[in-house]
Amino acid sequence: MPFDYTLDFRTTDFRRHPELYRVGKGEQGVLLVEPYKSEILPHWRFRTPEVARESSEQIYQLFLDYLKADDFVGADMARKFIQMGFTRARRYANHRGGKKYDGPVPADKKGQSGAHGRAELPRSPEDPEKAAAAAIFKAKWDEAKHHPEYVRQRAEFEARYGK
Repeated sequence: MPFDYTLDFRTTDFRRHPELYRVGKGEQGVLLVEPYKSEILPHWRFRTPEVARESSEQIYQLFLDYLKADDFVGADMARKFIQMGFTRARRYANHRGGKKYDGPVPADKKGQSGAHGRAELPRSPEDPEKAAAAAIFKAKWDEAKHHPEYVRQRAEFEARYGK
């Protein structure tokens, strides 16, 4: 099922109401789903390879902690933050300043990923530091999405909630 952007994310506690959570595609909801956003976001950094390594390891530890607590929503959110570390670092590696699309995000699409009809800006010469940071997050993302306990909990979650 697609990610449900109609929920009241300001008042919904997804730890108490995991049935409302939807995995969605990619990083959908990564900056909306509480209390996980507030728990994970302070650790999310990708400025340099050293910072990316520390950040990815901290978030991966949270991922493992959520799995151990049988908290699939938390584990999936940690996985999304790790994925976002990769995609954002790649964006900065490809586009100096991180701006990928021309113009602002349409008001009705804020919080959703995608071009939304905007043209992609030309790429800059690759920033090797950001590319290295992206590679660090990519390795952790691959590790997370293939972790046997994550795979098991995801299948169980989808069977239980149909999402």
